[in-house]
Amino acid sequence: MFKSSSVTIEVKDLKKAKQFYVETLGFKVQFQVEGHLVQVEAPGLTIGLVHPREGQEFHSGKSGSVHIGLEVHELESVIKLLKSRGVEFQPIMEEEATRIAYFNDPEGNPLYLIELKIGTEM
Repeated sequence: MFKSSSVTIEVKDLKKAKQFYVETLGFKVQFQVEGHLVQVEAPGLTIGLVHPREGQEFHSGKSGSVHIGLEVHELESVIKLLKSRGVEFQPIMEEEATRIAYFNDPEGNPLYLIELKIGTEM
């Protein structure tokens, strides 16, 4: 029924947001509209970074407004890589079947890395 999935994030500084999602996280730009939109491709998800046009209401970085989860195979190695690129993480949360590490983009939007514990008895 659905062809693809995407999320849109409002940002104040489109250039800084693009740099974070492309250079820091390593996502690829699908297309962009200069000064207004950069659409990047993450594994299994399209993320639209939007700078509101003049006169539009702005909502960027409000806590709880959006959370983007990125599944990884080896949490520590990805954290180490992203820390080397300037990303700051909250302490890892250990759950029965997952390990999660939260961080923020430059606008304060929350993202997280999640590692599934394969073979965990539930």
